[in-house]
Amino acid sequence: MTLRPAHEPVRPRPPAGLAVPVPKPLAPPVGAGSPVPVRAGCEFGLTALLLFLVVTAVRWLVGTGSPMAVVFGPSLATAVLGLVTGGLLTVLMVSRPGRCSGCHLNPAVTLALWRLGAFQGRDVAPYAAAQLAGSLAGAWSAGALWGPAATGDPVRSASVRPDPAWSDAAVLGAEAVVLVGVTVMLAVFLSRPVGSRGLPYAVGVTTAAVIAVLGRSSGGSANPARQFGPAVLAGDIDRLWVYLLGPVLGAVLGAVLVDAVRRLRRSEAGPWAGVGPWAGVGPWAGVSPWAEVSPWAEVSPWAGLLRRSPLRRRCARGGGSPRR
Repeated sequence: MTLRPAHEPVRPRPPAGLAVPVPKPLAPPVGAGSPVPVRAGCEFGLTALLLFLVVTAVRWLVGTGSPMAVVFGPSLATAVLGLVTGGLLTVLMVSRPGRCSGCHLNPAVTLALWRLGAFQGRDVAPYAAAQLAGSLAGAWSAGALWGPAATGDPVRSASVRPDPAWSDAAVLGAEAVVLVGVTVMLAVFLSRPVGSRGLPYAVGVTTAAVIAVLGRSSGGSANPARQFGPAVLAGDIDRLWVYLLGPVLGAVLGAVLVDAVRRLRRSEAGPWAGVGPWAGVGPWAGVSPWAEVSPWAEVSPWAGLLRRSPLRRRCARGGGSPRR
């Protein structure tokens, strides 16, 4: 018996005149192999910077003697603060330190990512401690810089205060519902590499919307670190537990919801049972039936049709593209 080397597999070529982009592999995230103290340090610094800038923005938007307070008014100032905070989050997330740590800046987000299977459980406590400490340091630094204009009324270190008509239960529910939505958003966006690229912008838009809609009613914090430092410095600790517990509860419930949908999808029969972010394959499961087909398979959901196309069969038999 004569052994012959196997033929190299023939890859199909796109038709003449059709330029098919080949997706580039994702680069590993910066700092993915960094030790926990380094990543936690980034969380501390980024959270401190965020709170410093938030307190500064509130000081100039609603502070006594600020011309912006006269121009904008309370409602418009809240919307502007939402835009500023959302933009800051997006910039911090795409920065090098943000890519090093993941730029959670929110203990509830860290908890949600752990429950979604996207974060190590042993790193949750160091991250949460760094975020809360950064909140305190950032708010204190802003007070030290601006003095009574930032620490006195009406700014009070940018401590979140709900409308008096809102009870503790209502505020707790609002904070939890926001984090349920954020957790579902994380599961959807992180299910595919292209989604992870757009996540910083989605987080920024979501944060701006939450502050603009809920800022004058429930406070629109949705982040224990956002309220912890300002509330401690301003002495507003009577409702601090609501802003600490609400987002954490929402993160847990959101992760339970995502897991329930994944289980339901896995139990369904049919060709679409394993498609989408709920498929349950891996931590975020974004696997589609076309994923392994041809070098252009990730370009569009139609790329898998190359398996059955006449061009693919003809190229496999004889190589080259069909004659015109």
